[in-house]
Amino acid sequence: HDLGCYGAADVKTPHIDRIAREGMTFRNAFVTTPLCSPSRASFLTGHYVHHHGVKGNRDNSVLSHQLRTFPALLGKAGYDTAYVGKWHMGTDDSPRPGFRRWVSFQGQGRYTGATLNIDGKRVETEGYITDLLSDHAAAFVREPRSKPFCLYLAHKAVHGPFEPAARHKDLYQTEPLPERPNMSYERAGKQALLRPAEERRKTGAPPARTHEAIARGQLRCLAAVDDGVGKLFAALEETRQLDNTVIVFASDNGYFWGEHGLGDKRWAYEESIRIPLLVRYPKLAGRGVKSDALVTNLDLAPTCLHLAGVEVPKGLHGRSLKEPLRGNRRTWRTSFVIEYFVEPNYPRTPTWQGIRTARYKYVRYPELPDAEELYDLRADPYEKKNLAGEAAGKVVAARLRKELAVMLARTA
Repeated sequence: HDLGCYGAADVKTPHIDRIAREGMTFRNAFVTTPLCSPSRASFLTGHYVHHHGVKGNRDNSVLSHQLRTFPALLGKAGYDTAYVGKWHMGTDDSPRPGFRRWVSFQGQGRYTGATLNIDGKRVETEGYITDLLSDHAAAFVREPRSKPFCLYLAHKAVHGPFEPAARHKDLYQTEPLPERPNMSYERAGKQALLRPAEERRKTGAPPARTHEAIARGQLRCLAAVDDGVGKLFAALEETRQLDNTVIVFASDNGYFWGEHGLGDKRWAYEESIRIPLLVRYPKLAGRGVKSDALVTNLDLAPTCLHLAGVEVPKGLHGRSLKEPLRGNRRTWRTSFVIEYFVEPNYPRTPTWQGIRTARYKYVRYPELPDAEELYDLRADPYEKKNLAGEAAGKVVAARLRKELAVMLARTA
């Protein structure tokens, strides 16, 4: 909700907002695992994390060379393909299969003074990383070619340490930040969140003033991302390819600004799993249209393949967004799996699995059998009251627990 097109009145994102103004805004878009590496693998493959195996931010370099990605499939079908930006599935920055053009860096990279791997050769740079990646992406768009292209641009921003470009360092000094109702409340009933300190290392939420510093830093970093979207619009217009190009804007996870007393991501709450998802494609989607369909990061792969006329492999867990883009929701999904696998460096957040429907969210913690959570999102959108222990809630939880088991087995 921290983009202008999603209602953030004091955030200036004119170029990103243009995608929404000239295309479709998905108001119920989610990642199925709210963590960098797993989410990025799901975007690229269309599979749940428990299937593709990139379960955390540890070194997944070898596995990531083996992923069957939708850009690689487009490349086999005759597309010119490029990956520009943060790969972040291990520290290996070497080109991955299926990309003719490769511009990336090791791990998280650096905001300035980054070493880029350009088509297998390391190059030292001096500029601001967001601008460098945007320039490489725009240059790829401008290349003369006789075949269609697929460009995957993955910024380091808005990740920590939240270093904005010099031109944006003074932005958002006094603009008010949101004070959401779940920033301060009695968190009774959330057993996993409130485990005694001796059961977890103290990696809890930083004090409120740190949340404010992070929030303003993220928004300042976002400004350069928006500038880069403007560069891509300009390149597409100059080459007369704009209206024949599908533009998708998304994020790999959400972020806590103090909601539920939390920072970072990883938990199953809405602030962590919700993402922006914007699609501009005048041949299919109307201008300024909003959709409430339940969509996920698993849907990018089948959507791009479908719209390109390339056969979608059997067994993908995502679905093509072609029908929702047309405004048809009659046969769309009613639920999806959410999951997270504990990482040694972040023991505060245990492994969890859950299911999200249009109305409910059910979450179970395999290592904590008495810590189930159930929220009626229609009555309690900020997830303040856990209903799992109440009589009516137990009936709903039992139904969703069975549905979750079936979906996990079906997608193993």
